[in-house]
Amino acid sequence: MPAVLAVSVITFAVWMWLGPEPRLAHATVNAVAVLIIACPCALGLATPMSIMVGVGRGAQEGVLVKNAEALERLEKVTTLVVDKTGTLTEGKPKLVDVLPAGGFDAKEFLRLAASLEQNSEHPLAAAIVQSAKEQSFNLEAVKDFRSVTAGGVVGRIAGRTVMIGKPDFLRNEKISGLESLEATAVKLQEDGKTAMFVAIDGKPAGILAVADPIKSTTAEAIKELHALGLKLVMLTGDNRRTADAVAKQLGLDAVQAEIEPAGKVAQVKKLRAEGKHVAMAGDGINDAPALSEAEVGIAMGTGTDVAMQSAGITLVKGDLRGIAKAIRLSRATLRNIRQNLIFAFLYNALGIPVAAGVLYPFFGWLLSPIIAGAAMSLSSVSVISNALRLRKVKL
Repeated sequence: MPAVLAVSVITFAVWMWLGPEPRLAHATVNAVAVLIIACPCALGLATPMSIMVGVGRGAQEGVLVKNAEALERLEKVTTLVVDKTGTLTEGKPKLVDVLPAGGFDAKEFLRLAASLEQNSEHPLAAAIVQSAKEQSFNLEAVKDFRSVTAGGVVGRIAGRTVMIGKPDFLRNEKISGLESLEATAVKLQEDGKTAMFVAIDGKPAGILAVADPIKSTTAEAIKELHALGLKLVMLTGDNRRTADAVAKQLGLDAVQAEIEPAGKVAQVKKLRAEGKHVAMAGDGINDAPALSEAEVGIAMGTGTDVAMQSAGITLVKGDLRGIAKAIRLSRATLRNIRQNLIFAFLYNALGIPVAAGVLYPFFGWLLSPIIAGAAMSLSSVSVISNALRLRKVKL
């Protein structure tokens, strides 16, 4: 704006000094023509029009963009960090193996475990409870229930102390003799199952194995993301062997297992410190801090409200292919914005000298303010028309 005002003042002065009679009329008309043709409507429309159309196009594909900043940052993303449960997998795990230790009845073992897990909100707990309900077990009330994040749960049921969780959690609760159960768990974990260790009355009682099937669209989505040049890193609180089995099956670039929610945040910070542009995709409450820490947070629409609130982009169907669509949309939108800005600047660069009268000494051409106003409107129409092309972009 200062530059345009300066050009207008210079135009007026030059025409008053060197222009033909009537000098004042010529100077005024040309100075006004400069101001009109340089009216920055096209510049003002260049970005918001593309963003508005791009956000609408994303919504048609099930990609909800909370703000323009997320769409802009997504274009530069080089590394995608993903949670496992509910993001790569269905998020609806099922109990597939009940393996009580010697001396424990299988039905009583599962009934006590399900009674304890009915107080937990974890998806794996829901799988155990659902299995018990399908077998019509009567679940009992739990006293002194306690949950340790990324560890396990403990409580008293009918006078018996029941614990379920990771081996380290049970050891911290003074449970010993878990070696034989850990040996049994290895094969389960190598098959991609999650093994949960159970202790009853201070003794190792057995293992519950839960499997969470990988989404049918995940493998295709990962291929698309790799084709877009992204590196994929999985962060999960699951066991190392289970995580490796899933990562190998899907062809992920890196995996970090047995990691707590705070560890996910630390990993995202580490990747950003290494100069990588990081997006994080997750669906659970424990993913929310990492979603906020990443440059772009992407939440599964099938996940928790907390995750969606922490993210800049939400995938309505929870389909990872939506991330590839979002990246293509981001790149197309930013490319469209640049085209609009280039056109607007180029238009002013050519239009201002003509309005100032530089062609008058050679061809006798002057630009009427009326024509300048029409040209200014035409430039806005051109920018809008270019932005509307995003409605047809293939994602």
